[in-house]
Amino acid sequence: MFALFNALAIFVLAALGGAGMAISQNNGPALFIPLGIYVLATLIPNLAVATRRFHDIGKSGWLLLLLCVLGIIPIVGIVCAVIQLVFLCQDSTPGANQYGPNPKFPEQGAVAYAGLAGFTPMAIPAQPQQPAVGSSFGFCKSCGARLTDGSPFCGSCGTRI
Repeated sequence: MFALFNALAIFVLAALGGAGMAISQNNGPALFIPLGIYVLATLIPNLAVATRRFHDIGKSGWLLLLLCVLGIIPIVGIVCAVIQLVFLCQDSTPGANQYGPNPKFPEQGAVAYAGLAGFTPMAIPAQPQQPAVGSSFGFCKSCGARLTDGSPFCGSCGTRI
């Protein structure tokens, strides 16, 4: 929805600037100043939303930065734009990944964080988990943080257990 409303706002501002430029020959490019201000004002939110989408599909936000930097090169930029568009249109990975729970299913996030606050959401019954034989249940294998019972991933580093 963010991308839809952002694209609509850019389209409307560009159309107003173009229509004003066609009517008034004197002002010229000055009529596109609101469009430029809007694009600059939404640059960081656009990067944040794109980074979140990359995290949803299990990719790093640094890959987005790499694609944006390589996008400056003329021919390579077209390829990078297509790759970025394909990544942004992919469906989220099911379940939780290293960046956290899937935003399409907030109940997964509620279960993951319920043990941290000491409560269980009413709609989701708590199911006790038995430690696997030979596992280091109780501590994260990556960062060594103490795990809470019932949490599917580490609350400190986000590693899936």
